Amino acid sequence: MTNPSSSIQHLSRGIGRLTNLTLTHGRGTTVHTSCGLSLLDFTTGIGVLNTGHGHPRVVSAAKAQLDRIVHAQVNIGYHEKMLELVDLLVPCLPGKLDTLFFSTTGAEAVENAVKVARCFTGKHAVVVFRGGYHGRTFGTMAMTTSSRIYRQKFGPLLPGIHVTPFPYEYHGITSQMAMDELDQLFKDTLHEDDVAAFLIEPVLGEGGYVPAPPDFLQKVREFAHSKNALLICDEVQTGFGRTGSLFASSSSHYEDVNPDILTMAKGIASGFPLSAVAMRREISDACEPGMLGGTYAGNALSCAAAVATQHVLREEGLVENSERMGVKLRENLMNIQNAEYTRGLIGDVRGLGLMVGMEFTPDVENGIKNKFCQEAVKEGLLVLGCSTYEVVRFVPPLNVSEEEIDQACEKVEAVLKRIL
Repeated sequence: MTNPSSSIQHLSRGIGRLTNLTLTHGRGTTVHTSCGLSLLDFTTGIGVLNTGHGHPRVVSAAKAQLDRIVHAQVNIGYHEKMLELVDLLVPCLPGKLDTLFFSTTGAEAVENAVKVARCFTGKHAVVVFRGGYHGRTFGTMAMTTSSRIYRQKFGPLLPGIHVTPFPYEYHGITSQMAMDELDQLFKDTLHEDDVAAFLIEPVLGEGGYVPAPPDFLQKVREFAHSKNALLICDEVQTGFGRTGSLFASSSSHYEDVNPDILTMAKGIASGFPLSAVAMRREISDACEPGMLGGTYAGNALSCAAAVATQHVLREEGLVENSERMGVKLRENLMNIQNAEYTRGLIGDVRGLGLMVGMEFTPDVENGIKNKFCQEAVKEGLLVLGCSTYEVVRFVPPLNVSEEEIDQACEKVEAVLKRIL
């Protein structure tokens, strides 16, 4: 058997890790380690395992596909599971989106979305919003502003990227203030003849689990179209029920934003690497054959898992459960926020569905989110921090139960009583 300590020393220190534990297996909301720990997982691989660890229907579908074909390369031909997935996804896409391109990672999806937008519009610049996270490739690093750690010392990055504020009401940035700054950007820096697209997360992910105000996405779409630019919604993390709707941009919260392009990944295939770009046919048709592709694009095994995932989401009511359990989780955390021992120390509890953030006030010590997450492991709970502010995020599987929500919040209380 491999000696873990010997192997670890040969891994790059450039990866940030919550723990030094070795995860061995998982079922549902629970993950197990080589040293015998059982942990309630409210990270789900950073919003990937929407159906939980090892969902039997997804596992069965993947095993069956292994016996048929694993790598049916997209430049060679089609494969059955990709076509089946298309038939499941297209009817559920927001607005008039009717065409899909499959790739492997969220960053790859975002980069391809920008490529298509540039090709369709004949323009190059992209407007992004402060606090957004879009990936770690050279293109997506330039578009990511949720933390400097993702870009520091890697420049120069992709040019033509312009950053404007995202509404963050807890820190005093309203929807109107953000729109005023966006308008000013076009008065003092940008000309509409240069701008291909506006790229936005409906809910900031790494930037703090901050939902855009209900009116903001509509205003951004109208503003983008007034500049003859496209609106790209990055739903890599918000997609597939995470916010209580299949996609945040088609939820009642945002009154059907109808983006021109939508990117998705994470929850699409229950942990198998797969992503996609959805767009209107006329936008897609601007690209000639050969302009898009990828060795593992739309991998057959991943597509089989994705097909099973879509059936589970629909037939087991996981999107609806996400909405219900999200309300319960936020209520539980707000009760903790209002408790005597935390008074004045937890400033905000927010989110949509099961994408929930808890932000500490400036009165707490710097780095408390990291301390909280480390101490939570000792209580048997996996959670992660995010943002340049002191934010802890809660990202359980969409099939989490009321009892598991209560268990997690009891652990949260135990940690807070110890560290505050």
